[in-house]
Amino acid sequence: MRSFRFKLMMVSIICILLPACITLATYNYLTQDAVKEQAITNSQESMLLVNNYVTNSLKYMLNIANSIQMDSDLNFIFKSNVSGHRYTGPSAEYDEFYDKNKIMKQIDNITIGGEICYVTILLTNGSYYSNYSIYEYNPLNLTKEPWFSQLKNLYGFQSYWVGTTPTVFESEKVRNPYQLSVVRTLRGEGSTIYGYVIVTVMENQLNHNFENLPNNQEFMIMDANNVILSHNNAEKIGQTFPFPYVNQESQQISSDIVEVNNEEYLMTQRSLSFTGWKLVSITPYKMAISKIEAIFNKVFGFQIISFIVFLLLLLYLLGTFTKPLVRLGRVALTVQKGDLETRSNIRGEDEIGRLGFLFDQMLDRIKEMIAEVSYTQARKRKAELAMLQAQINPHFLFNVLNSIRMKVMLRGDRESADMIGSLSKLLRMTINQEKETISLHEEIEIVMDYVVLMNMRQKEPVLLKTDIAADALLIKVPRFFLQPLIENALIHGLTQSAGTIMLKAWMEENTLILSVEDNGRGMPVEILHRLRKMLVSGEEREQTAVESPKGFSSIGLLNVHERMRLTYGDRFNMRIDSSEGEGTRITMYIPRVEVTAAYV
Repeated sequence: MRSFRFKLMMVSIICILLPACITLATYNYLTQDAVKEQAITNSQESMLLVNNYVTNSLKYMLNIANSIQMDSDLNFIFKSNVSGHRYTGPSAEYDEFYDKNKIMKQIDNITIGGEICYVTILLTNGSYYSNYSIYEYNPLNLTKEPWFSQLKNLYGFQSYWVGTTPTVFESEKVRNPYQLSVVRTLRGEGSTIYGYVIVTVMENQLNHNFENLPNNQEFMIMDANNVILSHNNAEKIGQTFPFPYVNQESQQISSDIVEVNNEEYLMTQRSLSFTGWKLVSITPYKMAISKIEAIFNKVFGFQIISFIVFLLLLLYLLGTFTKPLVRLGRVALTVQKGDLETRSNIRGEDEIGRLGFLFDQMLDRIKEMIAEVSYTQARKRKAELAMLQAQINPHFLFNVLNSIRMKVMLRGDRESADMIGSLSKLLRMTINQEKETISLHEEIEIVMDYVVLMNMRQKEPVLLKTDIAADALLIKVPRFFLQPLIENALIHGLTQSAGTIMLKAWMEENTLILSVEDNGRGMPVEILHRLRKMLVSGEEREQTAVESPKGFSSIGLLNVHERMRLTYGDRFNMRIDSSEGEGTRITMYIPRVEVTAAYV
């Protein structure tokens, strides 16, 4: 008989594997079309990019021809030269030089900043103008080209695009074996041809646009007869395109998968405007889809691995879900034996998880109640002891100290008498609980007595300087809020060595600004940041603000901050500034209000 756990696991496996197999089969079927569409999209995007580059290069050639053909000044010079009336008289040589210089400047102006091109203006009387030297190529040889006779059929802005031909310029033959040209005719009245404009660029200037494309993708430019004019492999220039090809006049991009010698290729084509040429890309289909298919295969593999991992995880969780009840029973037995520290640690959103959480919470509550009872008893005993101590009248101590002080003064030891007097005043102020607030000048007198006492203990005295504005002396402040700051300056800032503590106070509108500054060792940046953070967040305040067994001097900076915030609320602010080796300054901004001390 199968157990409940086994049945639950088998049902879970079936519910996961069945949908997973259906999903994977559907995914595999749909990805075939997606891979093909993505490959075509990638090829067409590359085609658009290359088409823009190539079209711009061809338009650049046409713009040069247009500029020369439409320049009325240049055409006037050309016509005058052909008619034979231009260079006559004594200034003929100068006029010819001036005209040639003007034409060359115009050619330079329209070609500057663009691709390298060779411009030739050939007149029917044998004269010519060019932006290259005759040592490079003799422009008159253009009339011997086989395509030259076809130029008579060009009218207006019609252009004749000369396909790829071997480079004729001496300096370019090694680097650029092929060239491409566009030709325009210059016609006068009666449509008589009086000259030709030939703009030539190197074929490399077109095929360099193919260099950044994937290595498996062939791009080429073909003429109307499917002869390759430009290719990223120069050896194929001049060959006839070997693949089945459908001529098209549309500017739209088309893509087809063609089969040649039992191998499929992805062919994308687009006609180039105003030339009659075509831009074609060829990519082996397997290579075109290899990267895309690899991505889909990785996703497919990841899904299979994920299903296996999640299935194993499910089986593990199902086995785990049956254990909490047994564990909860063992914990209950341990608690019955008196061990309240043990916990089930069972958590979850189901009934068993909530039961384990409530059970642990009940144990925590029982432990807290026992601790509260113990703490209450301890506090009760401490309060009873404090009441007994409070019944002792401490004022006889002042009388004893005054008697000692008088005897010391009679014996001439004034320094010891002053020390006893300062101690007496501090002790009286400490024990006196009736006055919760005092004026600022009384508080300053307390810290002055404190410094006197501390100087008598130290080998090197500390100088306390005060700069108190008159309107700040009578401001009411909590008792003993300055002494901990002076103590920090003495012990931590000056390290009980000689130095100066500057105490300043002044009023700004309804705010008392009070600063305590020492010229001691200061503090590192990390300690300063931690201290500022403690002031804001209150971290470690309970551990830091512990009353010292020696008296009030260890109340601490954080307790002063907390006491002032309890007294004045959010309107009180404290700022700490310190640089290592330059001292520390603590500035307090105290609002002027009638305070009732909330913390003494």
